[in-house]
Amino acid sequence: MIPVQGLEGARVAVLGLGRSGLSAARALQAGGAKVSCWDDDPAARARAEREGFACVDLNSPGALDKITRLIVSPGIPHLYPTPNPVVAAALDAGVPVDNDIGLFFQSFATLAWDHYDVAPRVVAVTGSNGKSTTSALIHHILEHVGRPCQLAGNIGRGVLDLDPAVDGEVVVLELSSYQTELARALTPDVAVFTNLSPDHLDRHAGMGGYYAAKRRLFSEGGPDRAVIGVDEAEGRFLAGQMSEGPSDDRVIRISAETKLSGPGWQVFAKKGFLSEYRRGKQVGSIDLRSIQGLPGAHNHQNACAAYAACRALGLAPRVIEAAFHSFGGLPHRSQTVAEANGVRYVNDSKATNVDSAAKALAAFRNIRWICGGLEKEGGLKGLAEAQGAVRKAYVIGREAAHFAMQLTTEAEVCGTMEKAVARAAAEAEEGDVVLLAPAAASFDQYDNFERRGEDFVAQVQKALAE
Repeated sequence: MIPVQGLEGARVAVLGLGRSGLSAARALQAGGAKVSCWDDDPAARARAEREGFACVDLNSPGALDKITRLIVSPGIPHLYPTPNPVVAAALDAGVPVDNDIGLFFQSFATLAWDHYDVAPRVVAVTGSNGKSTTSALIHHILEHVGRPCQLAGNIGRGVLDLDPAVDGEVVVLELSSYQTELARALTPDVAVFTNLSPDHLDRHAGMGGYYAAKRRLFSEGGPDRAVIGVDEAEGRFLAGQMSEGPSDDRVIRISAETKLSGPGWQVFAKKGFLSEYRRGKQVGSIDLRSIQGLPGAHNHQNACAAYAACRALGLAPRVIEAAFHSFGGLPHRSQTVAEANGVRYVNDSKATNVDSAAKALAAFRNIRWICGGLEKEGGLKGLAEAQGAVRKAYVIGREAAHFAMQLTTEAEVCGTMEKAVARAAAEAEEGDVVLLAPAAASFDQYDNFERRGEDFVAQVQKALAE
């Protein structure tokens, strides 16, 4: 645990008692703060009370009197579409609102660092797609070279559940827009922006607010190094804002679409080859085509981002390349779960929006596509061109018929994962890929995308056993 610094003796309220909320309460208490908690869910309150925390209804009159800071969990709206009533009351009362990410950056450095040979560093990764894979890949590379490292944030552990950093350690954080928007302190040593595509637009009141939330990772005085995907206009703009000139190598531009040039620092992937250029000269190259854990152009972009971040940390190209080959990929993200009779079964349940599903479809040929679920805002616009490699779609979800009507490829309404996998496995031929890439949220049938992916794996195993 990382005890929170700077709030000893202060009265701090925690709103939302999920993983990050309880973690924040523990860390605040360990740092000497006087903590009161609230969650609308009685079961969540009971868990907190079992740990000895006082639960006080923060909606009640006077509940925020003498409160120094309000800590809010990521799922609770703090601005759009409407602030939670407790957050609104805090803002009206002038009580600062923060989250566990802000507390982490406030508390990460300690006096023990004065005795370290190499100060610990933080690599923070954000973006619409690929941030989980990029974060996990950076962590994997650091583990491969024997560097002390920890992984947390939107992946792995909560940030305040990390162990205090040791000499030379690197902490890798995956940060969502909800987390970057609210954190009062954001000071990573290396900040990574993978890409931007429409997502969570209701929570941020449109693309402008969504981009602004992501951009905050780069605005608190600026990281020492910024790794920025420039395949969208927003990334190119951000890179320009962070750079002092064409040769400023504090900004590393990355691309999976364009051969980058110029006197600065660039990492790009073309036709399966990663290239690094610095000051106009090529200094690194990796053939990504044979790396099973990183299939497709979208994963090549992730590879570029992780490579650039690790180069910013001083790792050599060949060391990074060796680590790429031992990377197994993430569960539920382009994860090969079985191969039988020449058919490959791939779980990409984390492809919860149109853009990520389109990238998954672009990574394979001869696809038996399992898709469907709770549609996000904007429907399936943007998927039409991505269906060229699809032999047939097998649609799941409560609104499967409506989903199927929007597809341009042959589609069968299956409804359940069990039926979809059984039908796809029965019809698949040698050389086919049975791919789960839903292009939709999971909440119509599952608690989360993990449960959906686990059901896919179970149904694949059942179909192959039969």
